Amino acid sequence: MASEPDLPKRHRALVLTSTTEPPTVQTIATPQVGPGSAIVKVVVANVLSYSRDIYNGKRKYAYPTPLVIGCSAIGRIAAVGPDATSLALGQLVLVDSTLRGRDDPTSVCLSGVHEGFTNGSRTLMRGEWRDSTYAEYTKVPLENCIVLDEKRLLGKVQDGGLGYEIADLTYLSALMVPYGGLRSINLQAGETVIVAPATGAFGGAAVHVAAAMGARVIAMGRNKEALAKVAASFERAEAVPITGDMLADLKALQEFGSIDAYFDISPPEAAGSTHLKSGILALRSGGRVSLMGGIMGDVAIPHSAVMHRNLTLKGCWMYTREDTRAMVKLVERGVLKLGEGAGMKVVGQFGLGEWEKAFDTAAENPGMGLQTLIAP
Repeated sequence: MASEPDLPKRHRALVLTSTTEPPTVQTIATPQVGPGSAIVKVVVANVLSYSRDIYNGKRKYAYPTPLVIGCSAIGRIAAVGPDATSLALGQLVLVDSTLRGRDDPTSVCLSGVHEGFTNGSRTLMRGEWRDSTYAEYTKVPLENCIVLDEKRLLGKVQDGGLGYEIADLTYLSALMVPYGGLRSINLQAGETVIVAPATGAFGGAAVHVAAAMGARVIAMGRNKEALAKVAASFERAEAVPITGDMLADLKALQEFGSIDAYFDISPPEAAGSTHLKSGILALRSGGRVSLMGGIMGDVAIPHSAVMHRNLTLKGCWMYTREDTRAMVKLVERGVLKLGEGAGMKVVGQFGLGEWEKAFDTAAENPGMGLQTLIAP
């Protein structure tokens, strides 16, 4: 049954009109609820470390303009459409920014970031779901409102809660990305997985997730100091520096014995790095590779080793809806931990008008567990 909320007619939002001009805070019409949707009042939204490069055109991401930009967020349900069966006003939700076509789940776009690569995904972002979360209110598909157990997550420890703050919950969006990739190659407790590079936001999150799934993790990275910090944060994590010498790195990996899987989350700049080859060659027969990084060009694959060892290479863009709900359960059960006690820290929280400071702070703090937020 549709709610009849008293929403304001207009609200503030951060709008991008062109990659040649900076975004501006504008007062625009408040989105209206309809079938299949909910209106969420945004509490805090994530800021990617490379946000500035997305919206100034450097990363050459495709998206329509004008556009209310944004990312995943935490908010509260402010209105629901007539076909909502469980969402209720005031519920705390994770706004999942990965949008999928209902009639074609392979049509995928990232709200406020990228319109995807198919006609279907472009239809999603250019039409009904055009605007994102750097706004006071945002319209979201019902299935992208992931209800969070507020009592469990935010409740006091002495009352059976986990004692988190709302800002701590924003790290869910970073954890979901590697969870999708690791789950896609069926990572099991007790297995050994290479994560490379492991010192950035998503690589560090992958180490966190893999360890919580019960795996032994071999973390690779160029920054030895950051790499040592990542490895020291988890009981079953080891460190292998990326030296640029493929054979030397391979030998270092082989010291750990049989390796079951390799999770790659390389950024665009790593297209010519040697670690992809050393990671693949270190795998046992029947090993699996998850490719989730941002490399846009071609990379060399050790074809003979892949063939003769029966290796599986699996691409994974983001995660499924089932992955999202499964990972939230891990957090709500206390298996996958959040907050400063788990090495996470909010390095800055900014209003809409302070978006430049937010983008700068995120760029300066791209490491594991470091969160920059916008609070509309």
